[in-house]
Amino acid sequence: MSRDGSRIPGFYRLSVTERRALLRSRSGSDGSVTDPLGALDGGLSLDEADGMIENVVGTYALPLGVALNFRINERDYLVPMVVEEPSVVAAASNAARMVRASGGFHAVADPPVMTGQIQLTDVVDPHAAAARILAAREEILALARAATPRLCERGGGPTGLTVRLLDTDMLVVHLDVDCRDAMGANVVNGVCETLADRLAALAGARVGLRILTNLCDHRRVRVTARVSPAALTCQHFAAGDQVRDAIAAASRFAELDPYRAATHNKGIMNGVDAVLLATGNDWRGVEAGAHAYAAKSGRYAPLATWRVDAGGDLVGELDLPMAVGTVGGALRVHAGARLSLALLAVDNAQELACVVGAAGLAANLAALRALATEGIQRGHMSLHARVVARAVGATGEVLERVAEELAAAGDVKPERARDILERVRRLPPCDLPAPTVLEVPK
Repeated sequence: MSRDGSRIPGFYRLSVTERRALLRSRSGSDGSVTDPLGALDGGLSLDEADGMIENVVGTYALPLGVALNFRINERDYLVPMVVEEPSVVAAASNAARMVRASGGFHAVADPPVMTGQIQLTDVVDPHAAAARILAAREEILALARAATPRLCERGGGPTGLTVRLLDTDMLVVHLDVDCRDAMGANVVNGVCETLADRLAALAGARVGLRILTNLCDHRRVRVTARVSPAALTCQHFAAGDQVRDAIAAASRFAELDPYRAATHNKGIMNGVDAVLLATGNDWRGVEAGAHAYAAKSGRYAPLATWRVDAGGDLVGELDLPMAVGTVGGALRVHAGARLSLALLAVDNAQELACVVGAAGLAANLAALRALATEGIQRGHMSLHARVVARAVGATGEVLERVAEELAAAGDVKPERARDILERVRRLPPCDLPAPTVLEVPK
């Protein structure tokens, strides 16, 4: 993609058909970005859905949008996002534009190492048992590699083994596995099953649970972003340095208070989960790992922080576990997920982790800026008003009129929307104003 490939001013003003055509031209796609088989219209047939989960009766669609302006590690990305909440895509795009002006996001992802746990119970002498297991470390790793030959051929496979004492009669063995471009749940769980009996024999113990942990703290992504005060200026509200200081203060609030930190982190996950859903990844596993990592000190804390540096810029840093894959899982059957990865054009799981982390930091910046200026509701109101207006039956120019009045009134409820719709429909056509374009952030 060209240097400015994710910078598309006015994209939101285009029709859906025009947006699809533009994405195809920007991505250099051979046509997969406008897949005629339905990748952009759900990407999943009823038969395919019936093969994915149990008791299928239908499919459930969510909007697939594209966040713009993302520049990560000197490369542009069009970032697919699946989310039902208005303003998430627009807000992330707007935040990415602010960061872009100072060089974009910088991200580093750890090697894709997942950890499996083999629980051993009824251990008579746990310290002696742990010593026997560690003495047999190379034997155990050799067994694990024999169980994962294809993964080892691709440069991955088991890499490490540790033992933890949990109770007077309980040990847990941790097996680290480099999963390459897979998320890794299936392969790690399989290796844990393979090793369990041998470990139990070494420990003189009974086998307990054998499964990966979603607290994959060896597989993290770290993202930084810099924003100048000028880029933060909020029209009709505050100067950039005031907004900068308010964002830093809001970040400090999250560091001091776990109640605030929970909502702070939810804003991060707005961006993270939307990209994970779009690419067919296990967003529930990433959520679990993120929140567990946020509490690693024994006190729940923010996953991203913002500071004012010596030069006066606002600098954000994000650090969270990120278990993602570009092969396997839902990608095998879901055309929409495959399409999203094609649009991103990432080369491996580590690059995808960098994109997901950047989306999370962008969503966090957007939320904090809104809170620090006009408040989260006002920024969200105009987009939510269109959803409510459409839900009560408004379309076309009438929809824009109803949404505009709803947002201006600050009472975005279906009952109010119906009253406005009935009144507007009684107006003669010439009395309808020209449609207005909502100023969604580019």
